[in-house]
Amino acid sequence: MKVCFPVLENQGLESQVFRHFGSAPGFVVVDLITNEITAINNSDQIHEHGACNPVAGLGGHRVDAIVVGGIGGGALHKLNSSGLRVFQANEGTIAENILLFKTNKLPEYMPGHTCGGHGHSQGCSH
Repeated sequence: MKVCFPVLENQGLESQVFRHFGSAPGFVVVDLITNEITAINNSDQIHEHGACNPVAGLGGHRVDAIVVGGIGGGALHKLNSSGLRVFQANEGTIAENILLFKTNKLPEYMPGHTCGGHGHSQGCSH
């Protein structure tokens, strides 16, 4: 299973999980079977609110799940429609969140529990 984490900068498993999916400068993908780590630049970082193309932001890399601090409703819908599940990260590193993910301790994002905008305005669930 490949899990994607939005990050400000790639520091491998010690990277801090970024607070928002669409505006993250990059992603770190961790293969939980092989422990392989792949860094990806977010090719969809600059966009109008609601115009995020999260699948394109992954640059063609295939993942099974996303773990992020916050995500907008449109991005969540697009990722879910592509068969991806999205989970809410705890503050901390990728390594810490992997342990929580593996033990089913990260809640899954559901419609209505997402961020209301890029300005951390009302409606943000984190």
